[in-house]
Amino acid sequence: MRHHLSQSPASRIPSRRGFLKTAAAAIGAPFILPSGSFSKPLNSTLQVAVIGADGMGYSDMTNIGSHEKVKFVGFCDIDSSRFAKADKAFPGVAHFADYMEMYSKLGDGLDAVCVATPDHSHARASIEAMKRGKHVYCQKPLAHTVWECRQMKLWAEKSGVITQMGNQIHSDIAYRLGVRLLREGAIGKIKEVHSWVSVDGRERTSFDDRPPKSLESTPPANVNWDLWIGPAPMRPYVSDAYHPFVWRDWQDFGTGALGDFACHILDPIFTALELTAPTTIRAEHSGTNKEVWPGPERVYYTFPGTDFTAGKTIAVTWYDGKLQPPKELAQMPDNLSLPKAGSLIIGEGGNMILPHVAGPRMYPQEKFQTFAYPKDVVGLNHRHVWVDAIFEGKKTSDGFHYAAPLSETVQLGNVAARFPGETLEWDAAQMKISRGAVDSTPAQAMLTREYRKGFEVTPV
Repeated sequence: MRHHLSQSPASRIPSRRGFLKTAAAAIGAPFILPSGSFSKPLNSTLQVAVIGADGMGYSDMTNIGSHEKVKFVGFCDIDSSRFAKADKAFPGVAHFADYMEMYSKLGDGLDAVCVATPDHSHARASIEAMKRGKHVYCQKPLAHTVWECRQMKLWAEKSGVITQMGNQIHSDIAYRLGVRLLREGAIGKIKEVHSWVSVDGRERTSFDDRPPKSLESTPPANVNWDLWIGPAPMRPYVSDAYHPFVWRDWQDFGTGALGDFACHILDPIFTALELTAPTTIRAEHSGTNKEVWPGPERVYYTFPGTDFTAGKTIAVTWYDGKLQPPKELAQMPDNLSLPKAGSLIIGEGGNMILPHVAGPRMYPQEKFQTFAYPKDVVGLNHRHVWVDAIFEGKKTSDGFHYAAPLSETVQLGNVAARFPGETLEWDAAQMKISRGAVDSTPAQAMLTREYRKGFEVTPV
């Protein structure tokens, strides 16, 4: 089932099948209206559940759990073998396979949720928490599709909960310093941006199409395959093809190199320049299919100019798979190389290299050799920022109001990847893609997805 939001032009997504009923009507699920204010916890302890008990979920768990006011009340994972590290670090916490069961059983004994599942499960887990008045910390990218990102933002607004995206380098001293310098005009107004990462969208898996039937098997007893598949179309279990990590390369589950890294690397660009939504997107790569993401690619974005840019528009180019901008653009010394991941920001008064993750460097070297970097910029614990904001009843700078437009931009690049070489025009207010004289329906359909029955994402 594909969804649109008929009540709001900003969330309307025509599908190939025309206008459909909303997911809430389709599954007969009432909106659970929060009662009272959820800006602050009701007592001095924040009761938190974590969905995804290992990997990035474990990293989030240990950081959130180091806050003195946090108490864990639930760990959820579809793979029971992945509770071991969590139990050693935080013994005695209840286990769940299904977060819906966890939400039901914990009820008012749950204040906040950390979502660290594969990308395709972010939106439903987060939105079902927000519907119940629970604060949400959700890993990047915020959601699997453009429509889901928009719904995450709208649900955060409607529920009034405190949210944060898990692009933790947003709070790192390196990115905070880079943002400060750009906003203070250290290299002047910005003319263009180039951002890159060395990995590509299909390098984690050994498959470039569906695994052969000969590799299909019964899921192990510790894995609830139905819950792992979640909203995606059901497919057979294949050992080490999807779970626990290589899901990132598959279009049904992950969002490729762009989804994995752009919410990090483009984040300081969005923050410093106050970017919102692109107006055009074009992707170039050597080819893809309907199963895995493309290998090395370039994605060209055009954004409206801001007070921090040199022109009425600004071009931001994304590269992955070891592709990079020409080094000479940076005006770096010959003995230095571009980092494996990061951004080159070209200004009217100089250039900045902002690596992923390291401090900013400005060029040409002779111009900035006596430059005095500010000393008062500090790094923050990104997860503690979220917890503190809950107790203070205020938004974070990386809440879904900000993270959703950033994530929408990332996922628009993945829409463009399905139409290589074409320039797509984007109307963010109407959530509408145009392909010029070409039929836009296929591209418009890529803004959302078909939801498996029982795993629909409820629109606002």
